[in-house]
Amino acid sequence: MEVDENEFFRQATLRICSSLDIEKALFSCLQYIRMFMPASKASLGMFDRDTGTLRSLLFVDHAGNNQALPPTHMSREAIEQIETGARAGDVRIIDYAEHDRVVESLRPYIDLRNHCSLVMELSVEGKRVGAFAVMAPGRGRFTSEHVYLVSLLREPFSIAMSNALRYEEVVKLKDILDAENRELSRELRRFSSSEIIGVEHGLKSTMELVGQVAPLNSPVMLLGETGVGKEVLANAIHHNSPRRGGPFVKVNCGAIPENLLDSELFGHEKGAFTGAVAQKLGRFERAHGGTIFLDEVGELAPQAQVRLLRVLQQKEIERVGGTRTIAVDVRIVAATHRDLEALVRAGGFRSDLLFRLNVFPILIPPLRERKEDIPALVDYFVGKKSKELKIHPHPFVSAQEVARLKSHHWPGNVRELENLVERALIHNRGKKNNRSLAFDHLESPGPAEASLVRHGEPRNLTPLDQLVSQHILHALSVCNGTVSGPRGAARLLGLNPNTLRGRMKKLGICSR
Repeated sequence: MEVDENEFFRQATLRICSSLDIEKALFSCLQYIRMFMPASKASLGMFDRDTGTLRSLLFVDHAGNNQALPPTHMSREAIEQIETGARAGDVRIIDYAEHDRVVESLRPYIDLRNHCSLVMELSVEGKRVGAFAVMAPGRGRFTSEHVYLVSLLREPFSIAMSNALRYEEVVKLKDILDAENRELSRELRRFSSSEIIGVEHGLKSTMELVGQVAPLNSPVMLLGETGVGKEVLANAIHHNSPRRGGPFVKVNCGAIPENLLDSELFGHEKGAFTGAVAQKLGRFERAHGGTIFLDEVGELAPQAQVRLLRVLQQKEIERVGGTRTIAVDVRIVAATHRDLEALVRAGGFRSDLLFRLNVFPILIPPLRERKEDIPALVDYFVGKKSKELKIHPHPFVSAQEVARLKSHHWPGNVRELENLVERALIHNRGKKNNRSLAFDHLESPGPAEASLVRHGEPRNLTPLDQLVSQHILHALSVCNGTVSGPRGAARLLGLNPNTLRGRMKKLGICSR
């Protein structure tokens, strides 16, 4: 079949340049060149000489199916083959794929042993940008004429891949900028509308500590019960630091499933796992140049603690499915309501990680220890919630009601007070005398709770997880570390062995 070279080049180039979506462009080109050679698949990939990996590797077939491979590390023999192939010529035929080192490196993801291939090296201005290949089942399917036709497309494919990579980089940078702007705008709005109540009274000493550490880059650990306002203080630290112009990224460590934690914190490459249809930036990358707030850091699983420690030590990350290290400049503010030192003794938290996070601890007092702030907090929440609920004019709170609030034991701290004010406003709507706000739903401590309250303060109780950990560790010690069996800890504790192992994993207890 005689081929008009100019028309072949023109039509193939039009298809190669038809879309910035490299998948669509590659499929369109494959459909055309199949008219002139036995091509059932086509692929594009970039070889990173510095790391010895093939990345951005994409396969399409004539039926429109596509497969994106994760960055793949090449063996030393495969790297030598690639380098030799580049020197030997621009286009080469691979007829015996089972002996090809590159094909062997790709075998965990795609099996090409029963295919022959035409491989063309791509370069722009003397800089290598990757390779284009067409494949067909069987052997001896490609001829010197096919080699020549493919070689005609070297320049358009090189330019197309270069443009696609630059477009990908622009999109990635745009996504980073958009995410940071959204996050920063949201936090600025929140911070501008959220005053810190108690600066002159109950939180005076706490805010003095915030003022000391905010201008620095040192890690900060915010300690205190649930609902005391740790996130508000983390905001204050960020917005009073030199990083105030950068992003403030929040991570609730207890709300992310363990199998997704790496992807959320460090991001992933396209094709790194099932469902990874696009590259994703992790929270640490998004926080570059700013602050990351690790809330409930005591809930991190043991393996996640190891990976976080590496980030703190080396100040760099690797995306899931990636091989390239990415430097990150991030200040860490962590928070927890748990006793981390007790967790360290129980084996549930790494001591070296605690040392790196706990550089400057700040203890936030519970609301029951700063009841002088309650009148100002009530006034603030009444105004804020009335605006949200479109209540005008705002109701007022009598001195008698404020006294009732001060006598409450506040196990839920400031968050409980905020919710109580909102509930009272909702109940107050539509009443005849809706100018005065009454807290009829304020619960008094019952007999069991009253026994735990002394002068408005709860007795110091050992956290339940710590007690369970100690009990399990004691049982394991008695049973010489054996979990199951007639002499195992599970039998001693009256538990199913799988149930016991599940609790041990949650509490960070290792078995022998």
